[in-house]
Amino acid sequence: MIRHDALDRLPVRHAVPELLTALEERGTAVLYAPPGTGKTTLVPLTLAGLIGDGPRRRVLVAEPRRMAVRAAARRMAWLLGQEVGEAVGFSVRGERRAGPATRVEVVTTGVLLQRLQRDPELAGVDVVLLDECHERHLDADTAMAFLVDVRATLRPELKVIAASATSDAEAWAQLLTVLDGGGPAPIVRGKGEGHGYRVHFAAPPAGIRPAHGTWVDPSLLRHVAATARLACERHEGDVLCFLPGTGEIARTAGMLADLDAEVLQLHGRAPAAVQDAVLRGAEPGGRRRVILATSVAESSLTVPGVRVVVDSGLAREPRMDHARGLGSLATVPVSIAGATQRSGRSGREAFGIVYRCWAEADDGRRSRFPSPEIEIADLASFALRTACWGDPTAQGLALLDAPPAGAMAAARAALTAAGAVDDEGRATERGIRMSRLGVHPRLARALLDGAPEVGVRRAAEVVALLSEEPPREYGDDLAAAWRAARRGGDAYGARWKAEARRLERSAAEEAPGGPGPGVGGALTGGGDDAVAGLVTALAFPERVARAREGGGFLMVSGTGAEFAEGSGLRSAPWVAVAVADRPVRSATARVRLAAVVDEGVARAAAGHLLEAGEEVHWEDGDVVARSVSRLGAVELTARPLRDGADPALVREALLDGLRREGLGLLRWSRESEELRQRLGFLHRVLGDPWPQVTEESLLDRAEEWLEPELSRARRRADLGRIDAGQALQRLLPWATGEAGRLGELAPERIEVPSGSRIRVDYGGEQPVLAVKLQEMFGLAETPEVAGTPVVVHLLSPAGRPAAVTADLASFWRDGYRSVRAELRGRYPKHPWPEDPATAEPTRHTSARLRREG
Repeated sequence: MIRHDALDRLPVRHAVPELLTALEERGTAVLYAPPGTGKTTLVPLTLAGLIGDGPRRRVLVAEPRRMAVRAAARRMAWLLGQEVGEAVGFSVRGERRAGPATRVEVVTTGVLLQRLQRDPELAGVDVVLLDECHERHLDADTAMAFLVDVRATLRPELKVIAASATSDAEAWAQLLTVLDGGGPAPIVRGKGEGHGYRVHFAAPPAGIRPAHGTWVDPSLLRHVAATARLACERHEGDVLCFLPGTGEIARTAGMLADLDAEVLQLHGRAPAAVQDAVLRGAEPGGRRRVILATSVAESSLTVPGVRVVVDSGLAREPRMDHARGLGSLATVPVSIAGATQRSGRSGREAFGIVYRCWAEADDGRRSRFPSPEIEIADLASFALRTACWGDPTAQGLALLDAPPAGAMAAARAALTAAGAVDDEGRATERGIRMSRLGVHPRLARALLDGAPEVGVRRAAEVVALLSEEPPREYGDDLAAAWRAARRGGDAYGARWKAEARRLERSAAEEAPGGPGPGVGGALTGGGDDAVAGLVTALAFPERVARAREGGGFLMVSGTGAEFAEGSGLRSAPWVAVAVADRPVRSATARVRLAAVVDEGVARAAAGHLLEAGEEVHWEDGDVVARSVSRLGAVELTARPLRDGADPALVREALLDGLRREGLGLLRWSRESEELRQRLGFLHRVLGDPWPQVTEESLLDRAEEWLEPELSRARRRADLGRIDAGQALQRLLPWATGEAGRLGELAPERIEVPSGSRIRVDYGGEQPVLAVKLQEMFGLAETPEVAGTPVVVHLLSPAGRPAAVTADLASFWRDGYRSVRAELRGRYPKHPWPEDPATAEPTRHTSARLRREG
């Protein structure tokens, strides 16, 4: 019997007529309805004609999480007074409960994508409702893009609804632009906020450090636990507490162990029985509950009995280090949209109370929406899906945000190495088979290529382990974790067995694997360790790692890796890393799960990274030439090359040495240095065609002035034989004839009034002429070079600085008198005339002048 009383209490019912009209007239719509108003339950039932008097339709509802799929199907079936699998069913990976009478089927967005790729027309489906679009999961964005394509080319009658609980409806309306030229899709706004709620800000104590990576300050968790206790003391009803991850949930649960309440842990890995118990609510007369949950409880779920929400203010987002091929999770402040979603859980059944564990002043500094997953995640699965869809670049897809070019390039490289796409990015037959397996392309490659070597069942079992990381208590040895999963007895073991069976069936359906980078009998043993190692290496070839002499490992990708203290894998010569992350500000990855391999497996799995050839480089101050074989960054063998190294490689190594250690490696005489300074001066004051002679410029033009000597050189000592001054002559502007004016424009020496030829120093910003003061008597104008006055350093008879001037006339007039007064007594044998501007210049003493006179 239909529960009309419950349906009538859902506020979204007032928006249903407008939604039906929009779909009838335009075919698409955006439904904005706040949390708790019934958009996930009442709307699909109405669209399917299961309530009301509308036409019978088949409706697909896509949710981002498996838990939400089951909960939504269970809730809709309850509203109809039926069991799941009758009029309302669901499908998640590895499980389907639906039959011929099913009119509403709730699926994960991943399942929807699989169906779209197998049957783009979605035969038999009349309406698709994509729920929780605001969360910006990659699968949801991709599914919407594909649905827009389907309506444009295959099924214009297919009705599509984007449902969001936050106020980003306009962007989705633009994306769903109606094909008949009618403009953006209509936006239908549901009224009501459930029963409403009141927000209290519970700022944490001072001194709490910001979260980074997956680390959260224990002081914040103590504050969250204290706030949950306070909520239990002040308010009735169950408490729903949001935390970023399972680790924080477990630690907070420990802090609440003595609380007079049932403390439950709700997350994606929680056993189905626990999830069901949380979503059923407390037994009549039972203890109140404190439910510690990750973001899985943010949307599409009504947790019965909840009246209070405690929000830690933190969420987890995926991150991808494309350079190292390592994925990780980052702890970030929950967005305003996410916080609103969480708060709405408190007012689903009655007026609620919300405690936000941050200062009210911090509220406005949070981002409006969560980061779109397409901008921060590994895009290998996305790239394979778009390639199979026929748009390898994704440029023709209706996406709110374009995929980053770097992430797409990294994904394309991984898919090419796996044989999933060709050089143009188009999906191969093998790639199409891989996409149908329902796992990441890396794991699909491992399953298809590993099955012929180890058997389909064992390959499927290891891939199932890799598709969902085993619990930490299983340890970091994948083979040992495999044995633990086989023993079963826990929720993970049950899920693993179901997924292994599904993969075994799928692999059998998609056989043969097709031409791909296989391993050709590389397995030398049939035990668990060998099998686990081979399959892991096939999945993550760039994470094959060899032990370093000084400890730790080096992956073939070039990233260092370390195991935790006490790990049995620390002594292995080779491993294949399945799970690792890189802590903030660390260049070394922290290994959480790996398997032992040997060099043969490493070579076979990462064969596309195997290289052999000459390596010539600058090392420890000289050219080193070797014949080397490498597996990516890992050096396998090396032997010195005494003679016969490629001259081009030697030349590049020598240039590298010059860049590292400078042009001082060449032979610089005093004349060479002075020529460089003169040329530098002329370039500064005259510009072209006089060459720039900075270190960087000379290295950039090495082929113009260091040849042919550079190409003849073989080692550091040969560089020291190259006459830099002679080589610099090649840069003079010979073609224009200006080279002949070098001595005129920047002379090495200037003749002064005494007849001496004094060397000019061009090493500073201005040329300097250092000359004894008496030799400049009678010269009124300051000497110039290339139109630039020189700076005259006037010296005492002993050659010590006496005065500096760039204006001799002014010095004779104003400065000379004080210099004369100071030095005349020290050097009485030298002339100190009262009027130096008219005096006779001399290099000699007064006595010698009298004798010569």
